[in-house]
Amino acid sequence: METSELLLRVFIGFVVLFCLTRIMGRKEISQITFFNFVSAIAIGSIAASLVTINNFKIIHGVLALIGWSVFTLAMDFIDLKSKKARKITTGDPIIVIKEGKIVESALQKSRLDLDSLNAMLRQKDIFSVKDVDYAIFETNGKISVMKTVDKQSVTKSDLNITSKQTSFPISTEIIADGILVTKNLKKLNLDRTWVDQKLSQSGISSIEDVFYAEVQQDGTLYIDRKDTHLQ
Repeated sequence: METSELLLRVFIGFVVLFCLTRIMGRKEISQITFFNFVSAIAIGSIAASLVTINNFKIIHGVLALIGWSVFTLAMDFIDLKSKKARKITTGDPIIVIKEGKIVESALQKSRLDLDSLNAMLRQKDIFSVKDVDYAIFETNGKISVMKTVDKQSVTKSDLNITSKQTSFPISTEIIADGILVTKNLKKLNLDRTWVDQKLSQSGISSIEDVFYAEVQQDGTLYIDRKDTHLQ
């Protein structure tokens, strides 16, 4: 391969990769799914082949990069528009510790062993499972933890003399993408009528107008309407 051709390949590979990464978004490394991670590796491998392999035509390399990127963007678009598809492509968060007890079946389902679980807890500055009330293994491979009441950090609201009794053990999603999550409602012993009443109190007439809603521990409902834009 001539030096001039090598430099041309490097330049084209750099420009195409730069443009594609700008188009594909700013999702942080800690937030990408396994599919996004694999796609990033594949795109990098194609770019490397374009630069280093002499008999790999430039036009073929550029088309391969663009094609793979289009498929990745299409998957991201489907994830945004369909909750069912998102479950297939990224899966659901898994509760691995519930009310202070390790859920063994959840560990098996997520292929997570106790050593890995303890290591992830230590990264959250938790050195004993008994200090954990809930732990959720997220789809990005991270773990989210809610400590037991006596181990939680003191907040400004804790300094208030009056305190509210919690009604639910953990904040729970009940509306996602305008769709009612009925299985979560059943777990909370709530029904559609309760949801409609709460939405009506907030001036919302239809569940389809809600992008996301979750029941807080004190029984209140957090609501995020659709088409909310930052100012």
